[in-house]
Amino acid sequence: MRLLIVTQAVDTEDPVLGFFVGWIQEFAKHVEHIEVICLKEGKHEALPQNVRVHSLGKENEPPRFARRLVYALRFKQLAWRLRRDYDAVFVHMNPEYVVLGGLLWRVLGKHIGLWYVHRSVDLKLRIASFFADDIFTASPEGFRLKTSKLHVVGHGIDTIALAAPIHPLHDPLRIVSVGRITPIKNLDTLIEAVALLKDKGISTTATLIGAPAHPSDEVYLESLKALAGTCGVADRIRFAGGMLHAQVLEEYRDFDISVNLSPTGGLDKAVLESMAAGLLVFVSNHGFAGLLGPHASALVFPERDAAACAKMLAALVRESGDVDRIRGDLKLRVQTMSVSALIPRILSSYEAIR
Repeated sequence: MRLLIVTQAVDTEDPVLGFFVGWIQEFAKHVEHIEVICLKEGKHEALPQNVRVHSLGKENEPPRFARRLVYALRFKQLAWRLRRDYDAVFVHMNPEYVVLGGLLWRVLGKHIGLWYVHRSVDLKLRIASFFADDIFTASPEGFRLKTSKLHVVGHGIDTIALAAPIHPLHDPLRIVSVGRITPIKNLDTLIEAVALLKDKGISTTATLIGAPAHPSDEVYLESLKALAGTCGVADRIRFAGGMLHAQVLEEYRDFDISVNLSPTGGLDKAVLESMAAGLLVFVSNHGFAGLLGPHASALVFPERDAAACAKMLAALVRESGDVDRIRGDLKLRVQTMSVSALIPRILSSYEAIR
């Protein structure tokens, strides 16, 4: 099978989408040829020879007033020009590309697959769902439209790069939270939890890895810094900024606990990576309950409840005999979410056209 992949970025240095180069590498092992259309092309030295990348040009930034129209026209031109070089389509996270190309692909008889993991449901997603033949998501909470086209296939993380022995807990405990700095991440709850732990006599530090993406997020970042000062934990909260995906994979090994405060929705990749790296994970996303299994009652806390977060952290850390066992079990549980397991599950829906 020859596949067209459409994604936002092909760039190992992209702090959010750097991981997707690994997905392309895995896809390339299972198909004859891949054409990739991306909004932005960066570094990707490790791509196989059966992969060809075409950028819509965001790295060169056309004038702002014409940007979206330019990208849309280039996309349509590429989708048409390359039509004899692919049999099927896989669109990653951006339903607008299915909206733009769906009618053409239907007329040309191309099988259309859409990957989508997000709480949001808008008109673009509804239209894309109409055109798509198959829709893939990581968990039932990651796709909120009811459709018979949906396949819940888990996530795809680099469990090999994250493999490391489980180390003893540090003193003070080292907490990490990975993701964009934005209000929906509820990072203020983590700062308040660190302050409560301080009051309980439990010494912790928290590192926030991620950067704002919009001006409103910059305002939120400043409010977090102010909150840390008000709570008396400014010396315990580190704002590390954005990092390359490869750097983040290395950083996990320096921490004991990963806290993710996003509301219930799709499975956040940062939590899965933390599990693979041998960290304890505490989440307010109840979508993780199934994956966490018997540990869910000790690791899932109510959204925006700093007191519950601090209480759970304190309770489990004091049960030091259980910590290593739980961390080891979490590492085993997340192996089903490896990228090498995910891609064949996705491609099984394309079997009829191979």
